[in-house]
Amino acid sequence: MDDTALPSTPATAAARAPLSRRPRTVAAWLLACCALVFAMVVLGGVTRLTGSGLSMVDWDPVMGVVPPLSEADWRQAFDQYKQFPEYRLKNHGITLDQFKSIFWFEYAHRLLGRLIGLAFLLPFLYFLARGWFHRPMVWPLAGLFVLGGLQGLLGWYMVQSGLVDRPHVSPYRLTAHLGMALLIYAAMLWLALSLLFPRRDNRDSKALRVVVLLAAAVAVTALSGGFVAGLKAGLAYNTFPLMGDRWVPPDYWTLVPAWRNLFEHVPAVQFNHRLLAVSLVAFTLGTWWWTRRRSLPPRARLGLNLLAAAVPLQAGLGIATLLLLVPVPLAAAHQAGMLVVLTLALFAAHALRRAT
Repeated sequence: MDDTALPSTPATAAARAPLSRRPRTVAAWLLACCALVFAMVVLGGVTRLTGSGLSMVDWDPVMGVVPPLSEADWRQAFDQYKQFPEYRLKNHGITLDQFKSIFWFEYAHRLLGRLIGLAFLLPFLYFLARGWFHRPMVWPLAGLFVLGGLQGLLGWYMVQSGLVDRPHVSPYRLTAHLGMALLIYAAMLWLALSLLFPRRDNRDSKALRVVVLLAAAVAVTALSGGFVAGLKAGLAYNTFPLMGDRWVPPDYWTLVPAWRNLFEHVPAVQFNHRLLAVSLVAFTLGTWWWTRRRSLPPRARLGLNLLAAAVPLQAGLGIATLLLLVPVPLAAAHQAGMLVVLTLALFAAHALRRAT
């Protein structure tokens, strides 16, 4: 007999309650994982800003969870670090205590990555065994776990690029690592929102297309920031809005072939990030103004209102970071702000999903 045919009594309501709470419980788990990925991205930025990312010169997914525990262990780790370019070319002569201070940032970053894997896998297996997932959700969630494992490999691939000749990681690999983190974060957030807000009551297809384009612009701007970080381009041209005394730096095009300037040349990379950020502010405020007279779902309206406030604030954080020569707290806040802006853009886009 179908339970929905039973008369509504306190007993039957209590029996149905756990079933009705399942989507919210799964959504809460996904949002908790999003919070951990958020922290991971910010901690990764701090690790990079403090010059700590190359302090651990090997990668052991299992035993690497145990840090040096004795003075002999620390000496061994330090001696191993001395064999690589960062010590010889950048940190030659640092003390063991100074080595420890950079080691702990990278260790915390890697440990948090492992904790995220467990925080995702164990509840996933529990919910799967209890039959709490709708069948269409299982493979996307399994795919997210695979992406998380690949993200760990990509992180080590990035670190390796700074252990060969130069003590700097490849900006391409760093940006790919950031992009993978944003993809995982966005996918988990979207799934959580779909569980919390299953209804689709939007009929404004034009607004949906514009807001999806806005979310894509946020992602592109964030990835351009990855190249700025990879090249330490924020330490050059520390003026705004001019770059030195020009709107466009005179040495924008110097590398051959020309396309390399877009990704490998400090003046071009910084100028492009500025241009994308200013364009994003204009696009966001224009979208907000354009949608004011349109009939949008309340959640979409809320998301766009918050986005119209957050994007200019994020741009202001970026300008302050540049003018003050990239202080770590401000730069970390700018990286966190990027994730806040992405979250709001996805929140607004999700609310505008087409009606079913």
